[in-house]
Amino acid sequence: MAAVFTDANFETEVLSADKLTVVDFWAPWCGPCLALGPTIDALSKDYDGKVNVGKVNVDENPNLSVNYGITSIPCVLFIKGGQVVDKQVGAAPKSVFEKKIQAHL
Repeated sequence: MAAVFTDANFETEVLSADKLTVVDFWAPWCGPCLALGPTIDALSKDYDGKVNVGKVNVDENPNLSVNYGITSIPCVLFIKGGQVVDKQVGAAPKSVFEKKIQAHL
């Protein structure tokens, strides 16, 4: 299961992490976000121990959405060393995310 990132834990769980972190910005009312959910959970299992994978509910954590300029969801950011190194806006097949993860491992 993917981790839950919030305004409160983002600094320690994502920005200070020593490995790549995949962050899915989503909302419960967003159809494409819900469709992407199982893919994010699968990536969390597939890369357990190698990559942090989690989700940010944009309704509950508005500061993060503003800080990262999230205007469309789902939006998945790939963060390494505290910096955004890649991005995927919109739902996409699992293979797209795997390719981006492999590029930054």
